[in-house]
Amino acid sequence: MTNKTLIPHLFRSEFSKIVAVLCKTFGLSSIQLAEDVVSDTFLKATETWGLKGIPENPTAWLYRVAKNKAKDHFRRTHVYNHKIVPELKNQSTNFTEPRIDLSKNNIKDSQLRMLFAVCNPIISDAAQLTLALRILCGFGIKEISNALLSNKETINKRLSRAKEKLRREDVDLSFPNEVELENRLNNVLHTLYLLFNEGYYSRSSEKTIKKEVCLEAMRLIHMLLDHRSTNTGKTNALMALCCFHSSRLDARINQDGSHIVYHKQNKEKWHEGLIGKGEFYLNLSASGSKVTAYHLEAMIAYWHTRKEEINDKWNHILQLYNQLLQLSYSPITALNRTYALAKVYGKEKAIEEALKIKLSENHLYHSLLAELYSDLDVNKEIEHLQLALQFVTTENEKKFLQTKLDLRLSS
Repeated sequence: MTNKTLIPHLFRSEFSKIVAVLCKTFGLSSIQLAEDVVSDTFLKATETWGLKGIPENPTAWLYRVAKNKAKDHFRRTHVYNHKIVPELKNQSTNFTEPRIDLSKNNIKDSQLRMLFAVCNPIISDAAQLTLALRILCGFGIKEISNALLSNKETINKRLSRAKEKLRREDVDLSFPNEVELENRLNNVLHTLYLLFNEGYYSRSSEKTIKKEVCLEAMRLIHMLLDHRSTNTGKTNALMALCCFHSSRLDARINQDGSHIVYHKQNKEKWHEGLIGKGEFYLNLSASGSKVTAYHLEAMIAYWHTRKEEINDKWNHILQLYNQLLQLSYSPITALNRTYALAKVYGKEKAIEEALKIKLSENHLYHSLLAELYSDLDVNKEIEHLQLALQFVTTENEKKFLQTKLDLRLSS
């Protein structure tokens, strides 16, 4: 691996580890300092490795330099605050250098604590996602803005406000106690669920970033599964859901970044290994006493990986959607249910139910209605394709819908 490709790779894998350890050592209020130290470390690596070549153990080199930079900063601030200022007041103090532990076990513990700190309900879902991508996943500002379809200025402001809120509320990196754990874990799982969806359902045209966001969400869920107190039924259910969805990731995205509808996906591109892992985690999820939305969504995703010829496939999916809507209603879930409804009871019944859903300004809603009307009423199909074009926000999807509309108008 060349210097040009190695440093970005190491930044993604090591940034969050070093930041988490430094925050555990110096406090979460020092999060900006930790980021600055790590950024300076990678800048030094770029300069030094470009001149002297890549060291034998690049990761160890980064850890050593980061520790030295953090200690240097601590010495400077300590000397000023605890020596110069006290001497002016005729006082004295002892200096104790901090121990920065970048061992494997401490990195793992620090990252788990950071996960709970970042996924804190005192900041908005959007802020949690942005912080997670930056602090837990090591994404650059440009990558985050691409993943969230935003701009760098907005992302920087969101990060700054979130860090200030955590500092002001004196949030620390202590692991939640037994009483707090369930509620805190629920919020962490919700954030990771949203994070995965940002990759899986992203409207970004950058295919690589979509996949990387999904993989990072799964890595963080795996971190929870590695810890006894957070390895729960619902954690396993969320991992199963992510595995099943990820198994179809390559099949559902065209080269231009546009989405391929389910029935047109090339099933040869479905990843059997991930489907097998999904089944493994789905079996483990049964260990809990409560069925959650993650369990139901994982089961729906499981059935989507089954071949079409399996009896009652769509009936199973429809019944699971019915349960999910009873547990937690959302218009998008209701919209997804109409596809299964069409498979079981026909398009007329699906249209009847779809028209009850309040998503009239959503392009996916009109795209689905256009699909349902395709064999029944060409004029209605055209009408909904035109409405979908009014509300679509990305160029790739706009081109896809326009091509479909043009074909219909010319036929």
